[in-house]
Amino acid sequence: MAPDQVDVVFAALANPTRRELLGRLLTTNGQPVQQLAAHFSMTRPSVSEHLRVLRHAGLVTCEQVGRQRFYRLDHDALYPVQEWLRPYERFWRDRLRSMSELLDAETEDGPESCEDDDDTND
Repeated sequence: MAPDQVDVVFAALANPTRRELLGRLLTTNGQPVQQLAAHFSMTRPSVSEHLRVLRHAGLVTCEQVGRQRFYRLDHDALYPVQEWLRPYERFWRDRLRSMSELLDAETEDGPESCEDDDDTND
């Protein structure tokens, strides 16, 4: 995926309505815009505009069936984004592993012992 296309995809994903649309399309084999719009408190043309942005980013496909347009998630379009994120995922996985090892080492040392305090105040 070209760097400018990555920007287009991330710009599309930045909007919570678009992410919710993708989530709804993830669990189906396609839905008409009317069915998708029923889940939002906005007009159908507004939902259509969000779908247009997702289509432009390559995240959804549209198929005309009779008078309806069916939208489907294009799973393959998310793969380049995953590849772009992979170094960051590795970085955080390594950091969390290091923290886990540090915590495990502290746990193996046992709890800190309390020295006899001068309890003259009791």
